Amino acid sequence: MFEPVVKGLILGLLLGISVGPIIFSILKQSLNNGHRGGYAFIAGVSASDILLVLICNMFTHLFDAVMQHELIIGIAGSGLLIALGVYNFFFRKVQTAENGMLMVNNLRAHHLIGIFLSGFFMNTLNPGSFLFWFAATATITADSKLVDHPDQYRLIVFLTALLFNLTSDTTKVLLANKIRLKLTPHNIHLINRISGFILIGFGIAIIITIIVRDAHAGKL
Repeated sequence: MFEPVVKGLILGLLLGISVGPIIFSILKQSLNNGHRGGYAFIAGVSASDILLVLICNMFTHLFDAVMQHELIIGIAGSGLLIALGVYNFFFRKVQTAENGMLMVNNLRAHHLIGIFLSGFFMNTLNPGSFLFWFAATATITADSKLVDHPDQYRLIVFLTALLFNLTSDTTKVLLANKIRLKLTPHNIHLINRISGFILIGFGIAIIITIIVRDAHAGKL
């Protein structure tokens, strides 16, 4: 199935190029605690993303089972994506990386566990992460109604997105010093605008797909 892979790559790309507290924390951990610290942090972030995807899918299925209005769910989720895109494009403030953390030369198991938990809770408690995954889940769930195997469709989309984002974060750890030098306020602003534009386009495309599908089915 080519389409769910492409949509999963788009979601993963949106997460990968998002400039926020997570990317700066990845850079800080990698620069101050080496690759092991960076990998422990992104492992926590990835575990958080998996948990958020599972929670959002559970709530979306519950809402879908009770309301049976996939059109409303899809449009609401797409609206959230568009709102996030508008925020990124017009209103998101430029941030800069923090400095001054102490070096930890010999990371022991409890250090790595602490770094893992910091990544997990930072991502879990970030409202933007939850809103992103909830909006993505709502739109993909509604979109999956178009295919014969919706569960397989959603699995491919989210698995692709999570794997792509993990690969992106791993690359950030490996290239931490070079990425940090490139994150000027101008570049960050440009990345935010590109991310916002993609979110808006993705949300609009989903809404059009749902409306056209329901129009052909005689539901509108």
